[in-house]
Parts: sequence; C-alpha cells; structure tokens
Amino acid sequence: MKVLMINGSPRANGNTSILLNEMKKVFSSFDVEVEEIKIGALDIRGCISCDYCKSHPGECVFKDIVNETSKKFKEADGLVVASPVYYASPNGTVISFLDRLFHSKDYDVHYKVGAAFAIARRGGTTASFDVLNKYFTISGMPVASGDYWNNGFGLKQGEINEDLEGLRNARVVAKRMVFLMKSIKDGKENYKDLLEEEERVSTHFIK
Repeated sequence: MKVLMINGSPRANGNTSILLNEMKKVFSSFDVEVEEIKIGALDIRGCISCDYCKSHPGECVFKDIVNETSKKFKEADGLVVASPVYYASPNGTVISFLDRLFHSKDYDVHYKVGAAFAIARRGGTTASFDVLNKYFTISGMPVASGDYWNNGFGLKQGEINEDLEGLRNARVVAKRMVFLMKSIKDGKENYKDLLEEEERVSTHFIK
C-alpha cells in the first residue's frame, strides 16, 4: 500500500515536516510505502478555469509538479496534506496545488483515504482543517480522523516537539489510515455490489 504526503510548508525540516515524520514512523511499521512531496517553496499557479484538462484528460495546462503528482496520486491508497496556517487558512501554494490537482484528474479517487493537518503558532487551525477536508469529501474519499482536530502548534523550528498531544494525534491518524486502507481493499474484493454508483445529477440554483 502507498500513502502520498503533500508538505505545504516552505521551511525545510520545520514543524510541518516533524509532524509528518511522526506519521511516517507508523506507516513504516505497517509496511506502507510513503512518498513526501514538498511544495511549499515552489512557484505554483492557481487554476484559471481554462478547461484544458477536459480536452487533455488528466493534464493541467501548467506543466509543473501538479501533473507529476497526479500520476502518483492515481496509484496511491491514501493522501495526507499538511499545511502551515496563513491568515486562518492553508497557505496559497497549497490551495493552488490542490485546486488544480483535484480539478484536472481524470481518474476515480473514491475510497482513497484522506487526512489533513494544519500547523500554526496559535490560531486558525480549525478553519484551515475545514478547508483541506473539503477536497476529500467532495471527491468520495473517506477521511481518517484522530482523537482531536488534526492540528499542531509551534512557531520556531522544532517547537512542535513540545506539542505532545498534536504529535500523538498524528500517529493515531496514521494508524487509522492504515486500518481504513486495508479494510477498503478487503471491502472492494468482498462487496463489489456496494461500489456501484448511481448516476450523478448536477444542478445549480437556477435550474
């Protein structure tokens, strides 16, 4: 099994990386392959709604790490997204990246397991956590929860090591992701009739 991690922090080996490393330890103990992609210091354009991806399935018009990541996301069983908090929201790089990744994909992500984490000095984590989870829930992805909202606290590099509850929660979420991924794999083999989807209906407020 494989988990793809998106690290949205521009700081090398910062608090976001430390939290993700706690999850890696758990994944490794259950023989789950992990690949971490660090996007925080990259120049990533936002979606311009050009619909290039509709005429070129699975490919965004901007030829960057989003297209490279999309191929890896297709093969992954789980996705972890961790972002620092900027003005009570995930940072702009993370939003631009996820908008394009989820909009341009041409494959089914139903039942891939998602987990999001927000890391801050003090406030804005729950608002950021809510934003990140919406990418999963609009896409039919089960969300792995912990024993609290998935946040971590620290300002200076390494301060998150003092957030024992946050680090424990990261390990809890990782273990529950493994459980869900393995259970879903078994379920796909044994309950194929439950995977049949009703035809989607798309409406808006005019008609």
